[in-house]
Amino acid sequence: MRFDTSQHMRLGQHMKLAPRMIQSMEILQMPLAELEERIEQELENNATLELAEGEGDAGDLAREQKEAERDASENERPLKVEEGGSEADFERLESYAEANPDAGDNEDSIEDTAPPERDFTERIRRDTGERDPKMDAMAAAPARSASPAEQLREQWRLADVDGSLLPLGEQIIGYLDEDGFLRTPLDTIIDRMPPGGDRPAADQMERALLALQTLLEPPGVAARDVREALLLQIDSPMLDGSPPGVRDAARRIVADHLDDLMQNRLPRIAEKTGLSLDRIKSAMESMRGLSLAPGRALSRDSEPAITPDAIVEYDEDGDRYYAYLNDTRLPNLRVNEEYARMSRDKAVPKKDREFIKTNLANAQWLLDAVGQRKHTLLRVIKVVVDAQREFFDFGPQALRPLPMTQVADQLGIHVATVSRAVADKYLQTPRGVVALRKFFSGGLATDSGQDMSYDAVRAALREVVDAEDKASPLSDDAIADALRARGIEIARRTVAKYRDQLGVPSARMRKTF
Repeated sequence: MRFDTSQHMRLGQHMKLAPRMIQSMEILQMPLAELEERIEQELENNATLELAEGEGDAGDLAREQKEAERDASENERPLKVEEGGSEADFERLESYAEANPDAGDNEDSIEDTAPPERDFTERIRRDTGERDPKMDAMAAAPARSASPAEQLREQWRLADVDGSLLPLGEQIIGYLDEDGFLRTPLDTIIDRMPPGGDRPAADQMERALLALQTLLEPPGVAARDVREALLLQIDSPMLDGSPPGVRDAARRIVADHLDDLMQNRLPRIAEKTGLSLDRIKSAMESMRGLSLAPGRALSRDSEPAITPDAIVEYDEDGDRYYAYLNDTRLPNLRVNEEYARMSRDKAVPKKDREFIKTNLANAQWLLDAVGQRKHTLLRVIKVVVDAQREFFDFGPQALRPLPMTQVADQLGIHVATVSRAVADKYLQTPRGVVALRKFFSGGLATDSGQDMSYDAVRAALREVVDAEDKASPLSDDAIADALRARGIEIARRTVAKYRDQLGVPSARMRKTF
């Protein structure tokens, strides 16, 4: 057996994602607020890109609507894929599209250009005397909110307690979990204290813990379990104003019969305590404002506002729904004509012309990418609006199955392009703000032969549960029978799965007495 080495020439073709193609995928996938931020950054870093003053937004919307009516073959521009993509580019795309694992190659893209040099703006940016937008953004950024532990320590420092308890309280606060509970025994906290000082006695730690539970807000913080947290809240001013005797009943139920309360076994509680069902239900009503995780109130962040990427409205004259992009917040951009002239002026040094050309190419790429994003997104939304007409007429129970492959085939684009186009996008519709991805789901066929999406089945299940007699709630088998009466063939285990997804408790927990 013999091994030889030799050299050969082989001609072949390879497809690689260029950096510009990867960036065009990112632009397509960005929601409106993130795209607006990206454009602001490009305006700051690229002096060849500027705002186009005086161009109306209505004209842009009309043009976008007309573009949606054109044939796909006239508008879809293929990307010229060239070599040069680095491993970092692919890693960045994978991390950006982590929420969309089904996304793949993007066919809607533009020609690759060279990457910008970072010192370009330092060489050719003109001094306009304006304020630095980066410094303004930093000054307007909200301050970092204090952590729950920091907030509790600040309260503890201002508390009127014995000075010997202050360091012990600081130690205990450090062991509270995100729910505000102290899961670590006090003896363990004492053993973990740094050596070199006098270790506190167990009763002293108990007094420090009691002071924390009494003085810190919100009530229930520093409790050792759910029962203790509820009792602390019942004894706090949270139940002030309750009818006479309700606080005592609530304290008694939580202290001795919490398990029965959590399992909705009210008759058993009445039998053991001698309280009437009306008194027990009054106590439960007064406890509705209590929290099972009081520490969460210190770290509750406000949900970010949703900016719809498109608006769907009803046209009474044409009896149809139409969509247009909500891009009025996006600035109108154009390439600076002075820099375009300088790129062709032989009197400008060659090195400067190369800088200008590079940034002109990047500015034009951004304009093309944003325009391509608008065009692709609007086409996808238009197909969705036409396919889901019954949703806008009748509500979620009328949703129909709409696979992404069907939309991709209809538009003549790759299914990954559809996936990226709908990622993190929202529609403002006559039925509220709806996630665009909600319109894409599988489904099943009813007895009448019509297709019904899984979301529509869940909506029908919700209707059945809402209409039931709460004194005798329906079991999962009974819900399945009720859905079959509507022509929806479904198994009991599927009912249980959809019920859990909707957050609907079991029949025993839904029962009212």
